[in-house]
Amino acid sequence: MMKAIIFDFDGTLANTLPICYYAFQSVFKKYDNREITPNEIIGMFGPSEVGILRKNLLSARKEEAIEYFYQQYSEFHMDLVEANQDIHKMVTFLKGMDIKLGIFTGKAKRSLDISLEKLDMEGLFDVIITGDDVCKPKPDPEGLMTALSLLKVDSSEAIFVGDSDADIIAGVQANVFTIGVQWLPEYQTVSFGEQPNLLISSVAEFENYVKAGVK
Repeated sequence: MMKAIIFDFDGTLANTLPICYYAFQSVFKKYDNREITPNEIIGMFGPSEVGILRKNLLSARKEEAIEYFYQQYSEFHMDLVEANQDIHKMVTFLKGMDIKLGIFTGKAKRSLDISLEKLDMEGLFDVIITGDDVCKPKPDPEGLMTALSLLKVDSSEAIFVGDSDADIIAGVQANVFTIGVQWLPEYQTVSFGEQPNLLISSVAEFENYVKAGVK
């Protein structure tokens, strides 16, 4: 029986990839004077934003650059990220079905909190695991296993939903039924290297799947 659904965030629950790209591009331009592409940024994903900048930024002014990242992320969030009402309704619908909900994201807590507040998604999730909470980032399943433990559900009683190869690998390694989604205007993986248990392309299709699974 399905007792919990755990979601990735960027590209899955919110179309936040544009603000991620913009904030990173702003930092690398200001501090390294170099242009980076969205694909280059995706290649850096895994650690939190702090980890990405500490590892990839050439400038010695890393702590200043990290603060600048969050300034840009917050200031331009409303301009670059549109709230998705279908997803908001879907999450609210799932809570009404008495299904435990979680987030497992590589984002740092600081940026996730900004996005949740600006998208009016605060308080909707029973557990949140960010890049700050793990020693091993995705595709390692550490964070997913932690979420399951905190939710007190077995891997066979949960679903993990994500948009990247790292998400799918983490889900498969955790022995969780893993759904790859491509339902937002921008997502990380066009063709999954590791095949998910199910591929879904619309929020309505996912809702129908969940309804059928809890009957």
